[in-house]
Amino acid sequence: METIDAEIQGLDEQSQQQGILGLKRIIEQRSSIEGDPDRMGIYLLVDWDGNYVAGNLPHWPDADLLPDSTLRFSFETVASNNRVIQRWVSAKAFVVSQKFRLLVGRDITEKQRTQQLLWSSVLVGTSVMILLGLGGGFVVSRWTLGRIELINRTTTAIMGGNLGKRIQVEGGGDEFDELATNLNAMLERIQRLLAGMREVTDNIAHDLRTPLSRIRSRIEVAMMHDLSSAEAHELLEATVQDADKLIETFNALLNIARAEAGSQRSEWEEIGLCDLARDVVELYEPLAEVKNITLRLEAKEGVSIIGSRQLVAQALANITDNAIKYTPENGVVTVTISDEPSPTILVADNGPGIAANLREKALERFVRLDPDRSSPGNGLGLSLVSAVARLHEAKLTLDDNNPGLRIAISFRRPSSR
Repeated sequence: METIDAEIQGLDEQSQQQGILGLKRIIEQRSSIEGDPDRMGIYLLVDWDGNYVAGNLPHWPDADLLPDSTLRFSFETVASNNRVIQRWVSAKAFVVSQKFRLLVGRDITEKQRTQQLLWSSVLVGTSVMILLGLGGGFVVSRWTLGRIELINRTTTAIMGGNLGKRIQVEGGGDEFDELATNLNAMLERIQRLLAGMREVTDNIAHDLRTPLSRIRSRIEVAMMHDLSSAEAHELLEATVQDADKLIETFNALLNIARAEAGSQRSEWEEIGLCDLARDVVELYEPLAEVKNITLRLEAKEGVSIIGSRQLVAQALANITDNAIKYTPENGVVTVTISDEPSPTILVADNGPGIAANLREKALERFVRLDPDRSSPGNGLGLSLVSAVARLHEAKLTLDDNNPGLRIAISFRRPSSR
């Protein structure tokens, strides 16, 4: 519009200087210029009655008046190939000498076509996007609901008692596959825990039934017969031994629970492993001598950790007791304290050892590797060792000693104060 305003101002000045005839001559010159139709000016000079005077329009157009006083209209022209083309014009009109009207405009056909093309593109694009969005949303929602329904069916089957059921993993690596993998791992863990609880319950029932049955039998015998002082003393002594085994079992369970709960962290202190190992070895030397077993201590001085003295001592005592229990006569049990690469307790024997595929199972509660459970003990020794290692964030390893077993607990090195 600035171009039209500037041209109107120029033509108004020409009309004042040269009059209507001069203005008519200028309009005829400008209307006859050949060039790009999109760049050509549109001119029309008429008298007050609307009669044509000069210009490249045959008559005053029927135009729409826009809010900015701009006239918008269209007219038809014939192209060189005799095709009729509709052209759009944006123009302004003003009065000349109080007797004539002059219209000055510019062809905006290409601009109009571009706007129409843009609007058409926007409408088509929006329609396509809406259709794609609706279609994609429908497909995704059906796919999502299908995956969720599959998970629901699987969990329903599991709640119905089929604990071996697992959620299908499609293999696409998406979030649903990740969720299914995590849920399956959780279900595996739960199934193992339930199986472990059943096994522990069975083992507890087996281990406690025998001493309780013996205690009951002795009491019944005592009630049915008049016992001598010696017989009563012998019966009570045997009953006390069975009661001690029951108390030992429950104490071991309590120690494992306390170690797993970490309830003794407030009581932790700096522990010298050499002194602790020396005390444990002195405690078990008589038992080793009875079996004619050599119990040796190889300890490096100055090795220390931060932890619970009672639990670490109990763990070392359990390992040493097991080593002496399963080492044959004339065997050797070695307790080693080292500082490389970290503070480590190592107990090695030359007994039968534990098969590699049974070492993880040997750390579970109430697990005995003899099927008839005739060996002494309650199956809680290595379980306590494992719980103590987890509490102290230590690494527990069971390896071959060729022959025998090597059990090592590698602790974290204490931070410098």
